[in-house]
Amino acid sequence: MRDVKVQSKATSIDAYLNSLPADRAEQITRVRATILDHLPEGYEETMNWGMITYQVPLSVYPDTYNKQPLMYAALASQKNHMAVYLSGIFMYEEKHRAFEQAYRETGKRFDAGKSCVRFRTLENLPLDLIGKTIASIPMADFVAQVKKIHSSRKS
Repeated sequence: MRDVKVQSKATSIDAYLNSLPADRAEQITRVRATILDHLPEGYEETMNWGMITYQVPLSVYPDTYNKQPLMYAALASQKNHMAVYLSGIFMYEEKHRAFEQAYRETGKRFDAGKSCVRFRTLENLPLDLIGKTIASIPMADFVAQVKKIHSSRKS
């Protein structure tokens, strides 16, 4: 049975972290610090879709199908796991494959869903690889890739 997704109603990151059990809050905070240490310039951190989200501001790319900012990455605590959403690399087949291979080479259990990696404890997550992956796509490159994909779908 797959874990149930729980969407937070918190409107700020502090409120979100304060709503978590202490052990979860500590682990999410450590992953968040890794993401922030490696986040390329321009992406903004906010609460969106019930999770801590790293996104392209609408002022940079307003032409989204749902009028919401483009999500580059996100971090969430679910009922039975935590997850790092890496939407950015899932837009590039070669980056996605390289990430999965590098993850498996760490010896840690690779538990992936749609654009996310699930983990139950921090020991199951290769933080160095997460940081490297977050740092790998400057915002301008991510926006260009989104435009390329959208234009190919219109053709």
